[in-house]
Amino acid sequence: MSSAQFEIDLDTFAANLATIRQRVAPADHMLVVKDDAYAHGLEPIVTRAWQEGVRWIGALDVATGVRVREVLGADARIFAWMLQGPHDIADAVAAQLDCGIGTEELLEDLAAGSGGAPVAVHLKIDTGLHRNGVRPERWRAFVERAHELEVAGTIHVRGIWSHIAETSDASDDEARAIFDWAVSEARATGLKPTRMHLAASAAAFARPEYRYDMVRIGAFAYGIRSTDGPSDAELGIKGIGTVTAGVASVTEDSVVLDAGFEALTSLAIGHVNVHTPDGSRAVTAIGADEIVCEPWPTGEGDRVALFGGSALETATDIAERIGTIGEELVLRVSPEVPRHYLP
Repeated sequence: MSSAQFEIDLDTFAANLATIRQRVAPADHMLVVKDDAYAHGLEPIVTRAWQEGVRWIGALDVATGVRVREVLGADARIFAWMLQGPHDIADAVAAQLDCGIGTEELLEDLAAGSGGAPVAVHLKIDTGLHRNGVRPERWRAFVERAHELEVAGTIHVRGIWSHIAETSDASDDEARAIFDWAVSEARATGLKPTRMHLAASAAAFARPEYRYDMVRIGAFAYGIRSTDGPSDAELGIKGIGTVTAGVASVTEDSVVLDAGFEALTSLAIGHVNVHTPDGSRAVTAIGADEIVCEPWPTGEGDRVALFGGSALETATDIAERIGTIGEELVLRVSPEVPRHYLP
């Protein structure tokens, strides 16, 4: 086992949540915890979020939603929007998850599997991103059918939702216009949704008109800013996780760290500078079991931060130079790297 660690500061996480709450109020913050809470560890993250007043959790998939229910209990509102097949539907119903429904077929399958008790659903309109969702030309028939099922007692339409591309203000404005139309159409059938949610991290921070009743924010909560967007300082967030590694050996020409691909992608060679007591040093090679850096006065067992909240550079700093996003670098940190939680 390498000496790499992923150190996660839960107090910094709490501070990010407070910043989000202040920024998006009066809208509620749905904390997105897909991919094991963006690789930070689901249980500690949702536990602290609950302590800080977060009441909505965006799970993405049903299995994650079930895990959140086991951790937080009956009072949490948990939203899952990737349901695949009867087993997922049965598990979602049993765990009392709020289900994101973006196809006519899934609506019927969920109603058939509800077991007689109304299942909370959020109906998804495709506003142009084409990441599932019912097309506008089929929307009226879709919400009319949802109203029939609600009257029959098999579903309860709690929300209307969608994704936006966040590629330009103009395209996002077009998406918002479709969304507003979809909400009006749903209400015209007799549905009374109380949770409208369209925006994720970037739009939720930048554009108040996109916040509605709730915003789905994941990356910013973990201190992972958008590529080519506002800085951490401008957003008021900070990375909560720092990947560190120990010094394995020292030569006149290099320092070798006891970590490899499991801690840092090889694409980062020549694009990462680690923070040392003697200043910044470049990473010159990344192998399966070792990371090689420019030398500095150090010894075996010393530790350095590779990237993250307490390092010289954030995941997004590096991502911007290698043509990806900060989220990808964080998710590449192997589950085999131990997570260490502070405080």
